[in-house]
Amino acid sequence: MTTIYIEELTFECIIGILEFERVTPQKVIIDVEIEYSYKKDNFINYVDIIKLIEQQMQKKKYKLLETATEDITQKIAKKYSKITKINLKITKPNIIKNAKVSISKNYFRSLIK
Repeated sequence: MTTIYIEELTFECIIGILEFERVTPQKVIIDVEIEYSYKKDNFINYVDIIKLIEQQMQKKKYKLLETATEDITQKIAKKYSKITKINLKITKPNIIKNAKVSISKNYFRSLIK
């Protein structure tokens, strides 16, 4: 198994249910860990994963972190069938003055086909 780690992918997007969150982009931090079966010349390009996550978050303007993590893990898994595990964490570092708030989602694909 090979593991891709993308740590502290940071950008702004509309996410949240509060009135001001629906109009003002806020900073999010994404951490993702992806396990897959690597074979020579058959790899997953981490730049493509980063683009997928950023585009999805900015396009969808999610209300809930839970919905965002579910949707994004499903999109990644659907696009890359050789992935066996995804752990995706989305953090909103500035929503609460004295804390960071995060949600994570684990996705597992059975190794038995």
